[in-house]
Formats: sequence, structure tokens, C-alpha cells
Amino acid sequence: MTIVLKGAGLLQSAPIKSRTTATFQALKAQGRKALIPFVTAGYPYADVTPELMHAMVDGGADVIELGVPFSDPSADGPVIQKAGDKALAFGIGMVQVLDMVREFRKTNQTTPVILMGYANPVERYDQKHAREGVESAFVVDASAAGVDGVLIVDYPPEECEDFSINLRAHGMDLIFLLAPTSTEERMRQVARVASGYVYYVSLKGVTGSGALDTDAVEAMLPRIRQHIKVPVGVGFGIRDAATARTIAQVADAVVIGSKIIQLIENQPRDQVAHTAKTFLQEIRSALES
Repeated sequence: MTIVLKGAGLLQSAPIKSRTTATFQALKAQGRKALIPFVTAGYPYADVTPELMHAMVDGGADVIELGVPFSDPSADGPVIQKAGDKALAFGIGMVQVLDMVREFRKTNQTTPVILMGYANPVERYDQKHAREGVESAFVVDASAAGVDGVLIVDYPPEECEDFSINLRAHGMDLIFLLAPTSTEERMRQVARVASGYVYYVSLKGVTGSGALDTDAVEAMLPRIRQHIKVPVGVGFGIRDAATARTIAQVADAVVIGSKIIQLIENQPRDQVAHTAKTFLQEIRSALES
């Protein structure tokens, strides 16, 4: 894999404050925690995503993680893998994902949207859409579409300093995963380049696996915060209001993905958005209680 992460020409550029940073600052001032739902773009129907995104905001979402379908998702469990496969069968790729964000932005200019996925679709986009004088077509086009950040699972932090600078110069954040197995050195590496927030994977394994050990999460977060100064969100294994409320007592954000995918999987087209909204309202109510 060749990682194209150059951005040296932007080293002197002042970072633009992102929507994500502004959102977390506002929530902190209110004494509230962020609710971050994840959905796969183009699932369960190719055209439902912008409507679904609006419904999730109506249900209480503060930030949206939008999964970019990919054929070989190393961090995703069977639920999200199945969603990605179906979206790919619909012909959903990075071009279509950016179109969905543009559609969402027509009527929502405030809710941060984070693209979550893998290196291949990003680098393929740069290869196909390379333009003279544009160092990264993906960064430029994602920013223009209204994307606020990216979480690319297989981009290591030690190789991402220039990429992070390039994103921040365009008002976007680079989000990283941390895990129960993350070393102190890895946390320091992430701290050098991460912005917006970091995503703590509360379980060993893939999305949707295992039962969440809230005591272990509570013990880990102080270690992370010794190095990480941006907000810390916790995901993997959060499936109900009670668990979300417990995690929110120690984390800055609660991330929920597989459960939403399962809930909308077999819904008729006209019930997808309502189903997600209703579920998130329950979670939001728990976070506010």
C-alpha cells in the first residue's frame, strides 16, 4: 500500500477551526456529552442516507460518522460488513458518499460529518480525480462537500503528520482509534496528529463483538487523557440506553454503530429514518438524565 500523505506546502497555513471542535466546545460549556451514531452510506437503500442523517440529528445526534463502503474492512464485524457489501452492490463509492454529504449540507450547516473507512477508497479517489495544482483531490473535494473529518482505520499516526496538516488547513480533522492494547508510545503518536476527537475502541476485536466492560473503560480513559488533549469518544459494544449513560459518565462522547445498522436492516424504505430517530431519542434521553 502506498500512502500519499504529502502536505508540506501547507506547513505554514493556520488551521481552520472545525465544526467538530466547535461542537465539542459548545457541549462542554453546556455540561453535555456528544452522541455520535454511525451508519454505512447507501444502506439499507441507496438513496436513503441524507434523509437518515437528518433523522439522526432530529433524534439527538451531535456528530455523524458516515461509513464509506469498502470490500475488505479489517475492523468491521459481520453486521457492518454486510451493510458495506450491500452498499457496494448498489454502486456506492466515495463519489456517491460525497454527493450524500452535499445533499445533507443543503439544509444542515452545523452538524459535523466524519467519514469513517479505509485507505483504499481515499487513495483511489486521489488517483482518479488528480488535478494539476491540487495536492489531494480527496481533501479538496471532501471539504467542498461539507465533510468535517476523516477516520481512516489503516492510516498509522506516525505517517500522517502532513496529511493532518492538509486536512486542518481545509477545516477538517483527522480522527484516530485507540484500543485497550494501545501503548503509551502509540498514544503519544496519536496526540501529535489527532484533532477533533479520538475514538476509543472499548473492546478487543471488531465492531459489534463482545460485551462492554464499563469498569475497564473507566480505568483506561485517565491513561489516554494523560496524552490526548482532544475529546475522547467511546464505541464498540454500546447497544442500549443504560450502557450509553454509564459510558457518558466518563467519556466525552458515545459512539453507536452496529445496533443502528441492525435496527434499520429490514425496515421498509419509509421507516428507516423513523426507526433510527426513535432509537437515538432513547439514547439521548438517557444521556440527559
